[in-house]
Amino acid sequence: MPFDYKKEYKEFYLPPKTPDIITVPAMNFLAVRGHGDPNEEDGAYKQALGMLYAVAFTIKMSKLGKHKLEGYFDYVVPPLEGLWGQEGVHGVDYAHKEDFQWISLIRLPEFVTKEVFDWAIRQATEKKQQDFSPVEFFPWEEGLCVQCMHIGPYDDEPATVAAMEEYAKAQGYEEDFGVGRFHHEIYLSDVRRCKPERLKTVIRHPIKQS
Repeated sequence: MPFDYKKEYKEFYLPPKTPDIITVPAMNFLAVRGHGDPNEEDGAYKQALGMLYAVAFTIKMSKLGKHKLEGYFDYVVPPLEGLWGQEGVHGVDYAHKEDFQWISLIRLPEFVTKEVFDWAIRQATEKKQQDFSPVEFFPWEEGLCVQCMHIGPYDDEPATVAAMEEYAKAQGYEEDFGVGRFHHEIYLSDVRRCKPERLKTVIRHPIKQS
């Protein structure tokens, strides 16, 4: 059976529907940065997702090619994630999506080094005849956070975020947005196939002791 990060690390991908505190260790990701409304048709965000998945599946499907990656194990490509922010805004302002600055992410399995990443970029570029230079190798340690499973449309997230803030405060923490500390979403549902009211999204905010 392919290794499934969602099942093996449920504390990161399947939190309860009530807020909880968690410390997230260092991980490596594929990443593409951009800005603007993610709902824009054929916009930068949707182009970024296309690049991320192309490189992610180049690595996953390397098992079928001649180039064997050291330490490779079969795995399910982890879910799409997003880091969101806006200039001068604490957290996010859902009313002004055109101002979003985002980093789209897909977690990398542990055997993917910077050298493996560089190979995958070259391979995807050659196969797709496309520029993959916007894709980054992104090491990141998220650290102390409050998180919660949000069920429902993305536009209903403020209520879940408010509950997270209230819980963190009651536990003696405050939000800690800043450099390397973001409003973080992990998308567990396929928005093309799932009804809005059933969408599952992990929401995670950075915190520190008050």
